[in-house]
Amino acid sequence: MSLPLRRHATSLETISVTVPEAAVEAYEAAFSCVCTTVGIFEVDEDESIWRIEGVKDQGHAEQELMTALAIAALTSGIDASLERTGTEAEGWLARTCEAFPEQEVGKRFIIRGTHLEQAHKASRLTITLDAGIAFGSGEHGSTRGCLRALERIAHHRPKRILDLGCGSGILAMGAAALLKRPVLAVDIEPWSVRVAASNATLNQLGRLLICRHGNGWHTPEIRRKAPYDLVFANILARPLCKMARDLARNLAPGGHVILAGLLDTQARMVLSAHQRQGLVLVEKLREGDWATLILKKPRHH
Repeated sequence: MSLPLRRHATSLETISVTVPEAAVEAYEAAFSCVCTTVGIFEVDEDESIWRIEGVKDQGHAEQELMTALAIAALTSGIDASLERTGTEAEGWLARTCEAFPEQEVGKRFIIRGTHLEQAHKASRLTITLDAGIAFGSGEHGSTRGCLRALERIAHHRPKRILDLGCGSGILAMGAAALLKRPVLAVDIEPWSVRVAASNATLNQLGRLLICRHGNGWHTPEIRRKAPYDLVFANILARPLCKMARDLARNLAPGGHVILAGLLDTQARMVLSAHQRQGLVLVEKLREGDWATLILKKPRHH
């Protein structure tokens, strides 16, 4: 996301499309180009129909939105009708807070908004997020799956850790808090990098998170710090497939990768792309319709 970090003083609008499952990825990417928050909701389980919603400033980035929607229609073969509804800023923020309750994830994590009174739970690591920055709140199945996967492989004590496509920084912060190790958090969107750095400071993890703007494996700092013992890649199915070779090359022998951002129906495609690069499946986790893959690079690779 490339929108500036700010509190909204102007009116917002909610835009939405209803599409079959095969078009979800394309339209989610289109909305993410211009929206400060994007949500995906299943509206018909039998027919696999989904609604994608995004919130943006009224009148902002209209040309970019139309271009992104045209690309989504072209790539998916689905020309979805765009719906708009006005949303007052204050009301949107209030609803965002209301819809962002405390969330326990896996056995070790709890995610809380800054609008909630802090309650210490000794058995869990707390990740605090600003509900006013309404993306990457941990509610998404892929985020929850990644944190559960982190718990599964934490006993390997990875030292060199990369969060590729860090978004709000939840996964990087989870790894830093659980493993007490520095994490390189990289995103292609400058806005996401600023939010991740802000969240790291909020959670007193600023010394462990190294937040950088970069374009995937082409990022110089990523290459300098390779190879990695653990890589998070919570992106989208097709970009994951395209990056499989670079990932395998930059993963240390015996290292693990946690892949997410894919629907369960896309898991086989993503797995095959990485198996062709010599990686092996350790475990597949599900959170609703979303899948998370834990893969390992054999030591003899």
